[in-house]
Amino acid sequence: MTIADIKKTCETKMEQSISAFKNNLTRIRTGRANPALLDTIHVEYYGSLVPLSQVANVSLMDSRTISVQPWEKSMAAKIEKAIRESELGLNPASLGELIRVPMPAMSEERRKEMTKLARSEGENAKIATRNLRRDANEAVKKLVKDKEASEDDQKRAEADIQKLTDKRMGEIDQLVTAKEQEIMAV
Repeated sequence: MTIADIKKTCETKMEQSISAFKNNLTRIRTGRANPALLDTIHVEYYGSLVPLSQVANVSLMDSRTISVQPWEKSMAAKIEKAIRESELGLNPASLGELIRVPMPAMSEERRKEMTKLARSEGENAKIATRNLRRDANEAVKKLVKDKEASEDDQKRAEADIQKLTDKRMGEIDQLVTAKEQEIMAV
């Protein structure tokens, strides 16, 4: 493995870490409805737990209501129960075959909890990024120790990896700030 390979691998893993972080942020509730909010909900379907999106069509009715249209009529009650029992604090209502999931207005206290959760997710993403930096630096040091690269190459590689890490840290901070603003907007 060369220094270029190590840098490329580090960059790829950091990108994956950022995309996982973005995915986690979509699950944090804001005042608006978002179909991605229900991605974590699993429903029992013929003896196995499957994601809600595999047994129903999840879409927006309006800015504060998610609609869930089960593909089988018999699934409506199970879907409604799964949504109600999730930790999201939602109260679905059945309208025949359609399930409406209204987003309750969030109190100031709940908004602050959600911003803390967003910051916590951001900190976890930063930790993952720092761990990737550490792993990449250790791999470069191993190359130098094995006499496959010079110490000058090591210094340059570590500087490049640090620049990459700083860029990702800035990206994470921007995402957290944007999410906090979205949560606090009434």
